[in-house]
Amino acid sequence: MRYWPAQFRRTLNAPSTTLAYNLTQAAARYADVPAIHFLGRTLSYREFANEVEAFAGGLQQLGIRRGDRVVLYLQNSVQWLVAYFGVLRADAVVVPVNPMNRSAELQHVLRDSGARAVVCAQDLVAPLQTAAKGCDLLAVVVATYGDYLPAESPFAIPDWLREPAKKISGTIAWRTLIDQRITPNAACASPDDLCLLPYTSGSTGLPKGCMHTHRTFMHNIAGLALWHGLAAGDPCLGVAPMYHVAGLAHSVNVPVFAGATLVVMPRWERRLAASLIAHYRVVHASVAPTAIIDLLAEPQLEDFDLSSLRRLTAGGAAMPDEVWQQLHDRLGLPFIEAYGMTEAAATTHNNPVHRPKRQCLGVPFFDTHACVIDPDTLCALPVGESGEILVRGPQLFKGYWNRVEDTAAAFAQVDGETWYRTGDIGYVDEEGYYFMTDRLKRMINASGFKVWPAELETVLYRHPAVLEACVIASPDAYRGETVKALIVLRDPAQTSLTPADVIAWMREQVAAYKVPRQVQFVHSLPKSPVGKILWRELQDAERQRVADSSTSSAS
Repeated sequence: MRYWPAQFRRTLNAPSTTLAYNLTQAAARYADVPAIHFLGRTLSYREFANEVEAFAGGLQQLGIRRGDRVVLYLQNSVQWLVAYFGVLRADAVVVPVNPMNRSAELQHVLRDSGARAVVCAQDLVAPLQTAAKGCDLLAVVVATYGDYLPAESPFAIPDWLREPAKKISGTIAWRTLIDQRITPNAACASPDDLCLLPYTSGSTGLPKGCMHTHRTFMHNIAGLALWHGLAAGDPCLGVAPMYHVAGLAHSVNVPVFAGATLVVMPRWERRLAASLIAHYRVVHASVAPTAIIDLLAEPQLEDFDLSSLRRLTAGGAAMPDEVWQQLHDRLGLPFIEAYGMTEAAATTHNNPVHRPKRQCLGVPFFDTHACVIDPDTLCALPVGESGEILVRGPQLFKGYWNRVEDTAAAFAQVDGETWYRTGDIGYVDEEGYYFMTDRLKRMINASGFKVWPAELETVLYRHPAVLEACVIASPDAYRGETVKALIVLRDPAQTSLTPADVIAWMREQVAAYKVPRQVQFVHSLPKSPVGKILWRELQDAERQRVADSSTSSAS
């Protein structure tokens, strides 16, 4: 490959160890190096590892055994990191869940995974209690973010982070579990044991657990640490959501593997981000394009010294060309775009740091192969011709949890090799760089978050006033795409329901990023001869409507 970084071999010798061992190694090598900065509170690697050992011992005392699934349901925090490595140290399996998920979404994950315990933020106990009904949980551990905050901080800390601990019946307080200081059993897990079960949605709308072993994740962890040149003590901004595979890489695993320092940020807030980068001299950050846009819009951005940054990267959504240029002009940095999916431990492609291309997926990562095929014939297509992107490599998952048929459908045999079907349409150029042009799968990319229309349509059909519903993407200058729902009412004459009412109702049903920003009542929806709603026709019409509107505004 012509533009593969000259300093790297194409093959990577990733360690044959567990993810928990990465922390053990870092603590042994860099005991006094800061592992975590949390809004003014610092934990060294020694302190971090001690908290993890105590948490793992506490879990085992509660009855958690090798292979048991433990759900993490909280924001980026010290507790998230300690719980994550504590679950792994106990030889159990981490099930990371979006803290924006509502009860119904959470309940599906709890039941489908067979979770035995949950680590939950104090402010999320109510939806968890609703979701946990009928689930066979051994314990719920409740975390209070304020437990690791300093009495005084140089940063503006929001009130929700400083909420004092409350006694909640039927749960175990985080500090109660940790303060027992129980020594866990000797680690037994092997590199090929299941260790992570992140959930991803599909065209059916039902979230599926992606089975990852220590080995599948370790490949990309070691590769990304090398690709981005991270070293011990390098401050990394931990703002990418830790429950997401991109956050699992850049906000959790990669920094710990390198012995770097995590500057933890619970939620995106542009002034706080700028303050943390300047104060801790952050060198590396994975920040979604929408957050970059927001950061560059900060009126006082020039007041913050961001000169320490040497890498800004992300995947999941393309960076608009004009924002890419603005970032380069104002901060002197190229944006290093990457590409991957939950099924591939976050990364299958990355842009060479020395020669990135704009709005480009990059080149196939270490030991990773990619090709472009005709999705109908499965025949390989030549350079420059668009088709479905297929990938294979050591980072690919071991299948969907309890979904044998879905697993089989996710792969294809091409030229005697087994490939994962990404469902993304794109092409490869003459230099080996890949570009995405469309999606074979029906999916909305809202600020880098995947939103599956079928899932939302299922929810909308529960509303008593809804007869038919079709969810599509509406192009959006800020979010990339936003969610739009087209609805046929059962009896328009007998209801005073408004689009705003539907949006408010949906906020009670699903995570905030999934809620339709636009709702339109229509008389009918176009259908095929067999009665199937023609969503693509509606999607194409919406894209044309927005394009025409933009043209009219410009003129």
